[in-house]
Formats: sequence, C-alpha cells, structure tokens
Amino acid sequence: MVFSSHLFCFYFLPLSLLVYYALPRRGRHLGLTLLSYLFYGWANPAFMLLMLFSTTVDYLCGLVVAEARPFTDGDPARLDPSTVRSRRQKLALGVSLVSNLSLLGFFKYFNLAADSYHALLAWGGIPVTTGDAVLRVTLPLGISFYTFQSMSYTLDVYRGRCAALRNPIDFACYVSMFPQLVAGPIVRFSEIAEQLKQRSHTLQKMAQGFACFSLGMAKKVLIANPCGKVADLTFGAASVESLDAWWGALAYTFQIYFDFSGYSDMAIGLGLMFGFVLPQNFDAPYRARSITDFWRRWHMSLSRWLKDYLYIPLGGNRKGRGRTYLNLMIVMLLGGLWHGAAWTFVAWGAVHGVLLAIERWRRERRGIDMPATGGWGLVRWTTTFLAVVLSWVLFRADSLGHAGRYLGSMLGIGAAGPPASLLGGLIFRPYYVLCLCLAASIVGFGHTTWSWTEELGLRKAGAAFLALAVALLAMETQGYNPFIYFIF
Repeated sequence: MVFSSHLFCFYFLPLSLLVYYALPRRGRHLGLTLLSYLFYGWANPAFMLLMLFSTTVDYLCGLVVAEARPFTDGDPARLDPSTVRSRRQKLALGVSLVSNLSLLGFFKYFNLAADSYHALLAWGGIPVTTGDAVLRVTLPLGISFYTFQSMSYTLDVYRGRCAALRNPIDFACYVSMFPQLVAGPIVRFSEIAEQLKQRSHTLQKMAQGFACFSLGMAKKVLIANPCGKVADLTFGAASVESLDAWWGALAYTFQIYFDFSGYSDMAIGLGLMFGFVLPQNFDAPYRARSITDFWRRWHMSLSRWLKDYLYIPLGGNRKGRGRTYLNLMIVMLLGGLWHGAAWTFVAWGAVHGVLLAIERWRRERRGIDMPATGGWGLVRWTTTFLAVVLSWVLFRADSLGHAGRYLGSMLGIGAAGPPASLLGGLIFRPYYVLCLCLAASIVGFGHTTWSWTEELGLRKAGAAFLALAVALLAMETQGYNPFIYFIF
C-alpha cells in the first residue's frame, strides 16, 4: 500500500484515525501497531512475519542489554555510558546486530551475489545450471528502513542514551509505525523514546500534519510523477542525443527529490496526526554549496544514522587524515549499497565518498573554506549541483555499462542513432517543460514543507487543501504513479 493511492487516502487513513482516537490512551499503541501490520502486509502477508521476528529479537536483546527483567523498568543508574558492559550485554548486542544485518544481507543482496557469481562463471567459460539461474529472493518492502530503526534501539540502550522499553507493544509500535515504515525517515529510538511514553494530541499538530501530508502528496503526484515519466523515456531509449540526455538527467534529479521528500513530508504529516513529531529528512539539498553540505541536507536521517553508528565507531576523524578519508569511503560505499543491491549504487557511493574526501583535503590544506556567498558561492553551487546531477545517472542507470553510455551521450561522445531524434518530441512537451520549470523554481526558491507549515493561517490551510484536492484528482487520472524508493 502506498500513500499516493485511492485505497490509502479514502479508506485506510480515515479508518486509522477513527480507530486510533476512538481507543483509550492505553490501547492506542496496540491499535496503531495492528493497523501498521495491516498496512505493511497488504501486498504480502509473509512480510509481517519477518518484521515480527526482527522486532521480537531486538526487544528481548534490549532487555538483556539493559539487564532488566520483562515488565520491569531498567535501573536508571545503568544509563551511565561509562559503565562497563558485561559479557552477557555484549552478546545480546551482537545477537541483535547479527540478526538484523543477516536478514538485510540475505533478502537485499542475495540476488546481487547470485548475479555476480553467474557473471564470474560466464567470464570463466563455466556453464550456469538452470537451478542456479532461476533462484531469486523477493525483497521485503522497507526492510532497509525498519532494520536500521530496530538496530538503533539496542545500540542506544547499550550506549546508555535511553532506557529499555518494558512494554513489548510500545516497542512493536515504534518499529512498525506505518507513517515511516517503508521509506523513512529513519527514526532512531533515542529521538522518539519520550514520545512513546507521553505525547500531546492537539489541533495544531493535526492541522500541521494535514498540511504536510497535502503538500507531500502534491509534490509526489504533480511534480515527481511527470518528471519520472521524462526520466523513464530518456533512460529507456536505445540512444539519446546530448540535449535530451541532460534533460532526462535533470528530470530524474527532480523526480528523486520530489518523490522521496514528498513521501517524507507525508510521513511527517501522518506522524503529527497521531501525535508524533518525526525528524525532518530534507533541507533544500539542491541549494548546497558543497557535497558535504549536500549530505547535511539530503536524507538527513540516514546521514545522521551513518555518522553516529558507523563513521564515529570506525574512528571518524580522530585517527589521522588517511584513516579519515578511508572512513569516509567506507561509509559512502556502504551507504550506496544500502540504497540498492547493484554495482551502480556502489559506484554512486564511491563517487560521493571521493568527493567528500577531496573537499575535506582541500579544507585541511587551505585552512579555510571558500566563501559560500557572492561569486564564489555561485561557483560552488553550480559545481555541486552539476556533480549531483551527474552522479544521479549512476543511481538511475540499469547497469554500469548503461551509465557509461548515458554519461557519454551527455558529454556528446558517440553518435546517436536516427530514432533518437524522435525522443525530443516526447520529452519536451509543454506539460513536461512546465513541470520541470516548476520543480526548478521550488528547489531554488521555495520554503521547506516544515517551515512553511509551522504557522498556519486560513490562506495557507486553504492552499494546502487545494493542493491536496488537485493532487487527488490528478492521481485518479494518472496511469504512471511509481514510488521509486520502495525498491531501496
């Protein structure tokens, strides 16, 4: 089930709100958990068992890490991060990490490993058996997100950042909460622990949540979908002329931002409707003036997760320049692989890792960074945006070879075939041009959804309602309505 669907907007969401607010406060977490499992298992009920297994393991491991018995609160003294952890606590943390990473590794990367193995056999002239060739594993939706969330619980409890939950329903609600279940933002347990104990339900939250959801829906349906159609046409063409290739890459650049940030806006809005304040996930990333700045603004919940649970434990920047650059590369390679089980994602992560290392090296060498305003600011923004657009080609391409050919077309390398001249008539239609121009104006000058909805008046509320109405009407007529982050 996706947010931008008739089923969700007209049936599931109203039913969920009705059930949630009809229940007594003590039963709301159970009600929200059951609704979330229904939401998640709608496409494939078997996926619910996988999430339930991960939830059970981490809940029990959290109790052991906190050295608390079931249904008893942990000793607050044990929250001291300097406390020496016992072998039992370390073992419980290891079980949590291994079980989550094993599930993620098997379901997400088995097919990549199998394909790479078959390619290696073919390269060596060894025939591939029929059984090996057809074996495939179905990727459960959202497994990359909820495994990271679930792991953050045991890690935060182990580090003493928060107490373990004694109520398994509260923990199940945290892991399975449908607003951010399948595509984030990645909510770390320490960010929401207090809200699971107590939170307010106000009209202001409900109004802001409705506005966030409405604008996110409009971003997804009215901008991301048309941009995605242009991107699919160009990346799916057998040959592309240089101008068309740039237009398609720009369309994908806007598609992935408005698709993912639109979903995040809807998730944050839904969270507010149920009383939860979820972390922001985007802060105008295409206005960044460096790749470092880009990653402070893009998918911020993932960036913080990787920094706190991977980069810093690896040593961060505390073990010399060489180790710092190596840590950056490791984090970005794994970040790329987290997004998808293909070598294109690994290459995308490697490109960003190299760029981050180069920027850090230049800052350390110069002692100061170049100005972010004036002429230098424009140069920095242009080069950063260009690097991001080019790197998205790796992210979108079907293979490394496809990415190489497409980048070659953008740079004018190689002659396009005669059919390529017909592509322009499809992707430069006035409607598509208008959508991309609208996307560019919002990216360059628009407010973030959160800042725009913080103070709502009648005019803003009316604009949000109109945006939602237009998006719902468009959704009913569109035949193209993918959500690209479901595959990640």
